[in-house]
Amino acid sequence: MNWDDFDAFCQVVDHGGFSAAARALDRPKSSLSASVSRLEAELNTRLLERTTRQLRLTEAGESLYRDISRPFAQLRESALDALAQGTAVQGTLRVAAPYEFGAHHLASVACRLMREHPHLKVHIDVEHARVALFERNYDLVFSALEHSFAPATVVTKRVYSLERGLFASPDLLAGHAPPEHPEELNALPLLAGSEDQGWSFSQADGASAEVEVRNPRLRSGNAEIRLKAAIAGIGVARITSTFCAGAVAEGRLVPVLPQWTCAPLRIHALLPGRRLVAAKVRAFLELVEEEAKGRL
Repeated sequence: MNWDDFDAFCQVVDHGGFSAAARALDRPKSSLSASVSRLEAELNTRLLERTTRQLRLTEAGESLYRDISRPFAQLRESALDALAQGTAVQGTLRVAAPYEFGAHHLASVACRLMREHPHLKVHIDVEHARVALFERNYDLVFSALEHSFAPATVVTKRVYSLERGLFASPDLLAGHAPPEHPEELNALPLLAGSEDQGWSFSQADGASAEVEVRNPRLRSGNAEIRLKAAIAGIGVARITSTFCAGAVAEGRLVPVLPQWTCAPLRIHALLPGRRLVAAKVRAFLELVEEEAKGRL
């Protein structure tokens, strides 16, 4: 009896279908289908009803899944923990990150890691919206977590604190008196992130200010859209300094309220709450942290 076929059956049910399980396991769909067919032949019973739109467990399939799914899940977890203790950086590392962070801070890390470890593959999804934690079997998710908290089943580790500032086009500022205090910002059109409710500011002497973002001219979770709108003179944007450095150097954007410091964008690394961390994840985080220190 091939126990891998039982595990394949559980994985197909867990992921809701052959295609999703194949993507998660980085395994051919045909291989999973063959495993389940072999198991059905071995047990002489139909376990899954397959249609073009959905997959449904038979009564025998439900009974088998109920009996074996938990033990196999525990075995997989134990196997992951055992592999995590090894030093080999290999396999496929799946990472998700917000666009403003991922596009400018993870590419060099991924390339360096793959050069050092030729048996490693890296998949990076750069998201404009909030990343759904581990719904797509990520090994590592980076998140701002500014207005929410990670569930207890997730391990949270802060990695980056990115400097942010307010920026606008010279043409926009030419038509307005330059603001001297954050409270004056509401006299200008603002370009806000999708979850921005307020912007926090501080000064070296300890002064602080909080500005409610009311009725912004543009609201988008896509930092590239906010950047282009700021360059076009549509409004004032709060953007990480590294993300808009090119536009500032070219004179297309200028700082607004430079005497005030914006609250930084704090990026956290989120990992599934396993007892041990896989070598590929440890290696990636070590390089991210090394780069973070180099930017301080």
